[in-house]
Amino acid sequence: MIAIELMETATSAAAHTLSTLASTPLAEPAPKGIDTEGVVTFFASKIAPILLAVLGVIFIGRASRGEISKVLTSSAIAIVGLAFIAGAATLFFIGDYLIDLIFE
Repeated sequence: MIAIELMETATSAAAHTLSTLASTPLAEPAPKGIDTEGVVTFFASKIAPILLAVLGVIFIGRASRGEISKVLTSSAIAIVGLAFIAGAATLFFIGDYLIDLIFE
């Protein structure tokens, strides 16, 4: 009789433990990749303005010393670089649009 009561108590305790474990939500899985959108947003909002400010200070320093030709050359190179960056961003959005259009 004692063995039967002991088995009933053990099985009810095990069933309670299993039901508690089954109802507990599992932790979210770890991210599998890099959040590239967040990296690009961080770069565009934090790093790019600092780099442009540094370029501006360099250009003003050169212009104050009378090196106008170097300032114009550097400015042209910076504008061409910004055009390449804008073109790459445009191609990214055009490619995304084409992929959405093809695989709808």
